[in-house]
Amino acid sequence: MPSFTSEAEFEKNIINQLIQGESQWTYRDDLKTEDQLWDNFRQILEANNVSVLNGVPLTDQEFEQVKAELNFSSFYAAAVWLTGENGVAKATVQREDASKGTILLQVIRRQDIAGGTSVYEVINQYRTTQVSPVDRQRIFDVTLLINGLPMIHIELKNKSDGYMSAYEQINKYLNEGKFNGIYSTTQMFVVTNGSDTRYIAAGRGEKLNSKFLTTWVDKDNKRVNNYLEFAEHVLSIPHAHKLVTQFTVIDNEKKSLILLRPYQIHAIEAVERASRRRESGYVWHTTGSGKTLTSYKVARNLLQIPSIDKTIFIVDRIDLDQQTTASFTSYAENDVIDIDQTDNVSDLVKKLVSNDRTLIVTTIQKLNYVMKRYGDNENNRNYKKLRSLHVAFVVDECHRAVSPEKQQEINKFFPYTLWYGFTGTPLFVENARQEQGNLARTTEEQYGPRLHEYTVKEAINDNAVLGFQVEYNNTISDDDLIDIVKHEAKVDSVLHMDEVQKEKYIPTQIYYSDEHKLEVIDTIINHSKNKFNLDRGIGNTYSAILTTSSIKEAQRYYDSFREVIEGRSSVVISDKVKKAVVDFPKVSVTYSVTETEESSFENQSHLKGVLEDYNKMYNTNYDLSNLRGFNRNLNDRLARKKEIYKYREEQIDIVIVVDRLLTGFDAPSLALLFVDRQPMRPQGLIQAFSRTNRIYDHTKQYGQIMTFQSPATFKEAVQEAFLLYSNGGENAIQAPDWDEAFSNFTFALEELRFIAPNPDNIDMNDETEALKLFVKNYQQFDKTFSAIKVYSNYDEDYFKEEFGLKVELIEDYHGKYENALQEIKERIGENDVEEILFDIDYKLSSIGTDKIDYEYLILLIQNLSNERYNQKDDKPSKKRVNEIEKYISDFKQTNPKLAVIIDDIWNEVQHLPKEELKNLDVSQKLQLKIEEKIDTIEEKITKEYFLNKEDFAFLVENYNPAKKKQIGETELKRSADYNAYKENTENGVNRLKFWKHVKNEFTDVIEEEILPLNWR
Repeated sequence: MPSFTSEAEFEKNIINQLIQGESQWTYRDDLKTEDQLWDNFRQILEANNVSVLNGVPLTDQEFEQVKAELNFSSFYAAAVWLTGENGVAKATVQREDASKGTILLQVIRRQDIAGGTSVYEVINQYRTTQVSPVDRQRIFDVTLLINGLPMIHIELKNKSDGYMSAYEQINKYLNEGKFNGIYSTTQMFVVTNGSDTRYIAAGRGEKLNSKFLTTWVDKDNKRVNNYLEFAEHVLSIPHAHKLVTQFTVIDNEKKSLILLRPYQIHAIEAVERASRRRESGYVWHTTGSGKTLTSYKVARNLLQIPSIDKTIFIVDRIDLDQQTTASFTSYAENDVIDIDQTDNVSDLVKKLVSNDRTLIVTTIQKLNYVMKRYGDNENNRNYKKLRSLHVAFVVDECHRAVSPEKQQEINKFFPYTLWYGFTGTPLFVENARQEQGNLARTTEEQYGPRLHEYTVKEAINDNAVLGFQVEYNNTISDDDLIDIVKHEAKVDSVLHMDEVQKEKYIPTQIYYSDEHKLEVIDTIINHSKNKFNLDRGIGNTYSAILTTSSIKEAQRYYDSFREVIEGRSSVVISDKVKKAVVDFPKVSVTYSVTETEESSFENQSHLKGVLEDYNKMYNTNYDLSNLRGFNRNLNDRLARKKEIYKYREEQIDIVIVVDRLLTGFDAPSLALLFVDRQPMRPQGLIQAFSRTNRIYDHTKQYGQIMTFQSPATFKEAVQEAFLLYSNGGENAIQAPDWDEAFSNFTFALEELRFIAPNPDNIDMNDETEALKLFVKNYQQFDKTFSAIKVYSNYDEDYFKEEFGLKVELIEDYHGKYENALQEIKERIGENDVEEILFDIDYKLSSIGTDKIDYEYLILLIQNLSNERYNQKDDKPSKKRVNEIEKYISDFKQTNPKLAVIIDDIWNEVQHLPKEELKNLDVSQKLQLKIEEKIDTIEEKITKEYFLNKEDFAFLVENYNPAKKKQIGETELKRSADYNAYKENTENGVNRLKFWKHVKNEFTDVIEEEILPLNWR
């Protein structure tokens, strides 16, 4: 057998790392059960509250109150409680002696880091409590306790597995309800196989997304992968305590916990250091990497510096004012500070002169009015107060939000200022502002030195954002282009011109024609099915923005889309698209409407029709008097962050804009940007493109962009922008063009078929090197095949016919791949791991895209139960009920065994009393039902053949259909009681045939009855 460093050895090593030197962690090998953890917590609680207890320790009944208060329904709820009041989390106890009243016991002080009342302990091999006969006891690896509460859980695997195996193990424990009780306070998970280590905020179900597993990097963006180095950098004290308190954000809107990524933490600390030196500066973090979150933490932490009176967060438009304030308010809901949104100028002045230490979010326009009102009014009672303020300005998209000229005015009015700018697209010498006197032309000239840098190249490398896949389309044929150029340039030949030069002669009106628009619409609707991810089923599609050159063009596009949708156009929605998502596409438009514009009346009239369509589509009631409400609702619908927008009936597919939403808009489900206009400046291109490349789900591989004008000119502009904002790594941030992607795919397919012309050519008895070669080549095939599907050139029917890539064939390859991968893991030794040329943690993409998404179905049921609990009439939307039932019906075609259990859960959820829905966890309820079903099956077969049930349960849990002999099979055979079987079984088989017969029977039962229940 190959040898590996055991998980026990990993545990020992990481514990030694944590307790050595000045780490301040103490190893507690006596804490192995929940009762022991509660007893330990009780001792620490009483020791930290001696004066409050006043010499009277807690009684058992009183401590039960504490245990009940600390048994949280979610990690989010635990995080809310842990913030406490003014950073102190407390437990409420009604004393048994009524004369002693109610007391508040301090549990954790967020600021007590590396001292004070904080106690840091490490445990391992914790054994979970069995809550039912079918519940199986699990053993946790390593957990870090702060004041007795499990705050950080570490799951370890040896090097034959990847860190994703540890992640899946945590997921399994979550589904089994193992992180309840005292473990419900967990705030962070760490997964590692020794060589690769990741961390993630604690969450359940959709709140735990493997896409957000984070690698630690140091302040120079160098990766820290080794588990012992990770423990030193991240898990030592004070770092670990800071991470789960100061560098944690609670998102009230999403009801989830956010752990900041390393580059965000380094930037926050860099700004703090600068502010204490009374120095300004700017942070360059690529768009899409979480600047709003980083800037929130910066603004929040600046309030803790006594020399700063006010922190003002400036945004440059009302749209962003609404969005940023909404995000900030969501983050601050359970924080120790208040967020003040300024509704008007008087409100802003009132908040500026107050003595409250609050974070103010406002626009530059409102700040401008304040300066005008008080600039020459020295006698006003507020004048001196305003002028004496020490203000820290935090500026989002700093090169646009505040002009150099305006900054000079602000500095003149507020003499004591610090400025901290945030941008994903700084102004450099290469794209500096035009010279205007002595005004700053670059971001550094305006704000000061760069305090921290995190480019798109680094973000893609860290999986913090996605790369870009750009396609350059043109509705003008090559022959027509030559004719146009000859006519416009008055030349007989165009051979002396390159493509960019030719495109300069294209008359603008060609791109404004109806023919052009219809061709663009046809491409968007009928030739972007894979781009929108339509085959993933309703609710799982991506959303898109179409940007045009003017409001008039946006209006014309909207009208043309309506004609297509209503069947009044020459463009017809294809049957393939209708079959995938019957109501695709849902389209709307947004643009500015002002009284001062000459075309205001026309714009208002058009928008009135848009609102009528919108109200009809979503059962809303917006009119011209409530455009802000409409825009906010449209933004939310496009972003799909709220649970309500997981339902297809509430989703929108395409929003048409001019410039709105192209900066500062955060929508992870947005994957596509269609551009029908001439290229913007470098910063504008990167900003617009970056709406699409947020991390979302497993199938979203790129931010996808399609342009429809001047392809050569556009390509040149994009390359210039990528070069400028990637520090020379433009090739690392952009997907290959179609020709290269197609070549990569065909080469990978040829290599795969050379190794294995068909799946049957792979045998698990093959040499290890042969299996490694197959796994490596199949991974490459899967990557290139899944990547090529998002190109508009991809034709599913052609690929099936030309390359024979039928679903059944890919499924067979997939099965062989999984079995080969498992076989390799079992054969190789620790020294061989470093030589493996494939990715142990790779997750296949090309299979399963046509299957109903199990997780989405469970999410819909969970959302509906939450809705029933939160609404007064307890009557969910009939459309949503129908959508869930349609999904269950479809799921029965994929996995009828599991679908029956889900259907039972669904029926229960619909009829449960409202009060029982409060803390209902559908995933855990489903897991319990599955375990009960499996237990029934195991009980039946073990009784029939007189097998040891524990041995059989062990075999079932470790069953691998690719193996002829299963783990635990020898023990099961040894414990089988043939005599009892023969005595109690009519016509039982003889002893020689007994085991073969039993094995055939339990193999059929496991593969036909049990494995389908664990397909998830």
